[in-house]
Amino acid sequence: MKTIKYLKADATNPQVEGNKIITHICNDIGGWGKGFVIAVSNRWKKPENEYRKWFQNGENFILGENQTVQVENDIWVCNMIGQHKTISSSKGIPPIRYEAVEKCLEKLTDEALKLSASVHMPRIGCGLAGGRWEEIQSIIERTLLKNSVEVYVYDFE
Repeated sequence: MKTIKYLKADATNPQVEGNKIITHICNDIGGWGKGFVIAVSNRWKKPENEYRKWFQNGENFILGENQTVQVENDIWVCNMIGQHKTISSSKGIPPIRYEAVEKCLEKLTDEALKLSASVHMPRIGCGLAGGRWEEIQSIIERTLLKNSVEVYVYDFE
């Protein structure tokens, strides 16, 4: 089975050949403005614009759904809805929803295979969403890696 390649670099600027999908986790309430999305929006306006249209339209804007937006000839950005709201619940449950992340990554696996694309991401779900990397990593192993998709995880320097 393939393994995750860890890089110290900018996830919005993947330095590999071929088709690339940059993926990240979004919330289910239409909020865009903190975390990794800032880096995405600084580079391309289309992913945010499409996400906001998707939210307004409301169709399939639910946990576990993806929206893939082409931003360059060989680069797509995948907006994955894997976070419920933006703050922890009164019971202290963080916004991350692992089941939704798994559904999103299953769909992303199909997309990556169709495009013959590698997948690039920061440590998704572990910042504002409050997730644990060990959980996310095992989901990546069960979905993308199990299906031989190349995965690059970026830690920003």
